Amino acid sequence: MELLSKRSIDPSLAGTGWTYLEGELIRVVRRDDFAAALEFVVAVGAIADPLGHHPDIDIRWNTVTLRLRTHSMGGVTDADLVLARALTPLC
Repeated sequence: MELLSKRSIDPSLAGTGWTYLEGELIRVVRRDDFAAALEFVVAVGAIADPLGHHPDIDIRWNTVTLRLRTHSMGGVTDADLVLARALTPLC
């Protein structure tokens, strides 16, 4: 596994709603209320867990921020891009 450069990440994110910023992929998702935000987070877990790669998740009432980076590598790897693509239809 190797770190990916911003140059190689940007084309992979086109049209997905994910943003690369400071060594991580970020996606902000809004739902109708807190309960719907929690349902979204559970759905994220159902996708992420089988892949063995998990986002950092921040919930603020109806807003969920997902952050993807491979902590052991200190940045974005192919595993992050795979998870971002898998989560995109849910977002």
